[in-house]
Amino acid sequence: MKAIEGGVTAAKGFRAAGLNAGIKNKVKKDMAMVVSDVPCTVGGTFTTNKVKAAPVKWDADVVYKTKKAQAIVVNSGIANACTGEEGLSYCKEEAKVVSKLLDIPYDQVLVGSTGVIGMQLNMPVITKGIESLVPALAYGKEAGTLAAEAIMTTDTVSKEVAVEVEIGGKTVTIGGMCKGAGMIHPNMATMLCFITSDAVIGSDLLLSSVQKIVSDTFNMISVDGDTSTNDTVVVLANGMAENPEIKEGTKEYQDFYEALYYILEELSKKIAGDGEGATCLFEVDATGCASKEQAKILAKSVVCSSLTKAAIFGHDANWGRILCAMGYSGADFDPEIVDIYFESAAGKLKIVENGTATDYSEEEATKILSEKHVKAILDVKMGDAKATAYGCDLTFDYVTINADYRS
Repeated sequence: MKAIEGGVTAAKGFRAAGLNAGIKNKVKKDMAMVVSDVPCTVGGTFTTNKVKAAPVKWDADVVYKTKKAQAIVVNSGIANACTGEEGLSYCKEEAKVVSKLLDIPYDQVLVGSTGVIGMQLNMPVITKGIESLVPALAYGKEAGTLAAEAIMTTDTVSKEVAVEVEIGGKTVTIGGMCKGAGMIHPNMATMLCFITSDAVIGSDLLLSSVQKIVSDTFNMISVDGDTSTNDTVVVLANGMAENPEIKEGTKEYQDFYEALYYILEELSKKIAGDGEGATCLFEVDATGCASKEQAKILAKSVVCSSLTKAAIFGHDANWGRILCAMGYSGADFDPEIVDIYFESAAGKLKIVENGTATDYSEEEATKILSEKHVKAILDVKMGDAKATAYGCDLTFDYVTINADYRS
């Protein structure tokens, strides 16, 4: 596996575009499109929030019933959530406009929206945007980046990742883009994530792979404890790499799975590190656990702790907050044998041994906690299982951004 530059246009046969349609203002890009030259197998997973946006309902039908997709159209600025039957009808209307312009079945068009909840889409603006996107579709990295920029809301940077992997003597490419910075919390995070690949793989296997990987990646990140109405992860595979079809239980499947895992994990970290107002990526590794489930519970409890996140922002080695968060997580462990470390590019420091503080240097701890990527390692000494959760620090700017979001 080799990491390469690019995103949704890195794989063969995918074009993309991003532009300003006038949804948010006359300056920022706010609509994107991704299209495959041929129909794709598709897999995906969606928000666990009982309040599901119209695009989530539409896309779930494409993924679970049609099981084929060839195009994605996305807008930012308006979430098309809590919009009733009218909102759902607009998804169909968007798909039909794309269908007519590209000559593909409308039920193979995925629709995404992100932004303010409760507002109806301005369909004349959306339709005009689609009509402008189609002639702008292009291959290459620049087109993919334009699409990634167009789906941003409070994100400070666009988020793209791509890899190549050798499968059956053919080079298979996987690339992706996502958006997300606030309303981020397991299960799933407030995000839209679109992955493309030229691999030959069936929809059912692609679906099960995505769902397994999301459990260990996107479902292990948190910024603020809010689970969105629009969370969507979809993966399209058009088969243009012409590799032998990937089958479960084979080395080829393992290689593909690891490459897809890398894509989703890297995008997860990009979302967590770009949390609204954040100054650093906060990683929590739960190790020495009796089970994977125990490790996940412990890691997520710490990464979600507002007090711990505030301490990370202050570069304060307040380890008591970490142990406290472990204690109320619901996981069974012995706090009197727990070791805790802080680690970053500035070094690694054991701050707790067997449940009590070590004779560590506060100055050294502050230096470690002042980096852009900070890690807390929790060793509960009960087994070999481990899990990682990703989040960010909690800053003054988080409140400012969300107090002014609609204005």
